[in-house]
Amino acid sequence: MRRHRTAAGILLAVGALFTGGLVQAGTAGAAPAPTPSGPTAPAHTASTAEQHKARAFWTAARMRGATPLDLLLPERTAKSLKAPKPHGSPTTVAPTAALASFPQAGGPWAGGGAVVITSGRVFFTFQGRTASCTGNAVTSQNASTVITAGHCVKYQGSWHTNWVFVPGYDNGNAPYGRWTAARTLTTPQWEASEDINYDVGAAVVSPLNGRTLTSVVGAQGIQFNGGYNKPMYSFGFPAASPYDGTKLIYCSGNSSKDFLFSQDHSLGCDMTGGSSGGPWFTGFSEATGTGLQVSVNSFGYTFLPNRMFGPYFGDVVKALYDKAQAS
Repeated sequence: MRRHRTAAGILLAVGALFTGGLVQAGTAGAAPAPTPSGPTAPAHTASTAEQHKARAFWTAARMRGATPLDLLLPERTAKSLKAPKPHGSPTTVAPTAALASFPQAGGPWAGGGAVVITSGRVFFTFQGRTASCTGNAVTSQNASTVITAGHCVKYQGSWHTNWVFVPGYDNGNAPYGRWTAARTLTTPQWEASEDINYDVGAAVVSPLNGRTLTSVVGAQGIQFNGGYNKPMYSFGFPAASPYDGTKLIYCSGNSSKDFLFSQDHSLGCDMTGGSSGGPWFTGFSEATGTGLQVSVNSFGYTFLPNRMFGPYFGDVVKALYDKAQAS
């Protein structure tokens, strides 16, 4: 879900909106063995009993009735925003030709391809209430890693419970199953102060019916330290008006760097609450529905409508990804 209320110095409300190296898209295979690359990512582990409870908890009716997380949260200011200086080794991605659905400020994705299966809705319990975000399956060593927003795994000092990922969500139906999180993780900066520049989370989901997540739905690639100002595609399941959470929505266009309060990517996009955690891709192919994930839907400024912002995937996010895929 996307946070979109007050600005950034006036900023942010949560809802559903990765290099040193580069992992190729569209495979369910293992990524290269991870190497340490920064501070340890905080994590929360769910017991087997808790996972069984979560899978049973999310009935079709509860999924349809889940509220976008940002609608449950108080407004917050960006007084604590500290703009980090991006660093790390860049990876060059070959340019792609102009695509037919580019640019797009927000509309149902009808192109098919891998993205309709690797992306999905995230459901969880927040302060006793049912809530939703968006997530995406990425290539990983454990073939079980989902990337989402930090506020979609932890907020206001507590980890969300009953956390499940539903790839290919279809209006209450889970055609590829409900995948429960054995572990959820976030960045140290989000853990410590909810720094919006590091609003990234991850989940390691348990096998379902003896199979791993990406052996069932495939996986998207991921990239770190890829730079700014490039063509991007963003996907999510916005559930706040005018959307209702039933369809995969996308935005596309030439991204830029936030010139206001953060070091985040910026993209013209009208997605609402529920889209938070949805993937941003560079090098995206409309023909195959695959690309390299470089950010997630995170927040918007109320004084700047129809604009989405997503954190930069640098060394800190790479460390989070490395810890998740090694779990």
